[in-house]
Amino acid sequence: MKLGSTGVAMRAVAPREYIRERLSSTPFVPHPRLRNQHAQTILGSVLPRKAEAVRATSRERTFQTTPETQVVARCHWQTCLGNTEKPVNTLPTLLVSHGMEGSVESSYMLGIAEKALRAGFNVIRLNTRNCGDTERLTPTLYNAGLTEDIRQVAEELHEVDGITDLYLVGVSLSGNMTLKLAGEYGAAAPHHVRGVAVISPAVDLASSADALEKGSNWVYQRRFTNSLKRRLKRKAELFPELFSAEKLAEVKSVRQFDDAYTATHAGYLDSQDYYHRASALRIIDKVKLPTLVIHAQDDPFIPHEPLLAPEVTDNPSIAVLLPERGGHVGFLGEPRPDEDNRWAENRIIDFVKAMHATRR
Repeated sequence: MKLGSTGVAMRAVAPREYIRERLSSTPFVPHPRLRNQHAQTILGSVLPRKAEAVRATSRERTFQTTPETQVVARCHWQTCLGNTEKPVNTLPTLLVSHGMEGSVESSYMLGIAEKALRAGFNVIRLNTRNCGDTERLTPTLYNAGLTEDIRQVAEELHEVDGITDLYLVGVSLSGNMTLKLAGEYGAAAPHHVRGVAVISPAVDLASSADALEKGSNWVYQRRFTNSLKRRLKRKAELFPELFSAEKLAEVKSVRQFDDAYTATHAGYLDSQDYYHRASALRIIDKVKLPTLVIHAQDDPFIPHEPLLAPEVTDNPSIAVLLPERGGHVGFLGEPRPDEDNRWAENRIIDFVKAMHATRR
């Protein structure tokens, strides 16, 4: 029986129990020197990655996602023998999106792509609009509820490149976007979209904004806020008729930035309205695609409690791996004989392998 994106019978081979069983043999064990949530979070972000296969195969590509917006991705294809320009479009293909103020060069983006390539998959590393020095390509800002870019890129990969087995992978803020898109798809997901996998997703934006405002998270708050302010200054230089940097001096937090810029420019009333309407948790009960969620209970600024809501736990399509430790997109464990110490990245690859094996 095949695994598909529509139909109860086809989907029954990959419920959350099946996913959990396939991945349960490798629980997360943090490195003994990295049991602290901040150590996991910070080192997971800054430790260098070799990514030799990624560097060797990277090809830049621009996607037109709306009449006024383009996004830039890095494509990595497994190619046909003797024809390095023709991709093997029947292989699993990962469309990977990054977190807030990240880019295709973020550490985890390189790590996931390298593992996927070595597993024999195709990979598309997607810059969220404005990220990766692409502010000039759109007069808009990105926001956590903006699913249109991922949706359009996924469609083009199928229509233009003939991709038949696409997996949507999102990290942190893009984890919310990816899950929200899966909820918007509902039972009518395109047949070529086979599954969803996310790491440390911010499914309830208001609780994440609250957590960032804790004193213990000042370093993350400052980093994100300063980065957002620098980006807005660049947008104001490129599109002075649309953006003004005058309010930036008053912005001291992500929530204040969202109130002053993100929410209003995206058509929301304010940050409260934005956080409610853009959060994946609001429609996560509609998700029907086989879905893997990886989140640490000690994530310093994205609480895990929303993932205990009935909308998640009662959905048979969603499997949640919720280790006690791991920080935010850290999950630095002890290296195993057959894999490196990036536990969450390896589980993403295991998930895609399991789904693909079921299809075969």
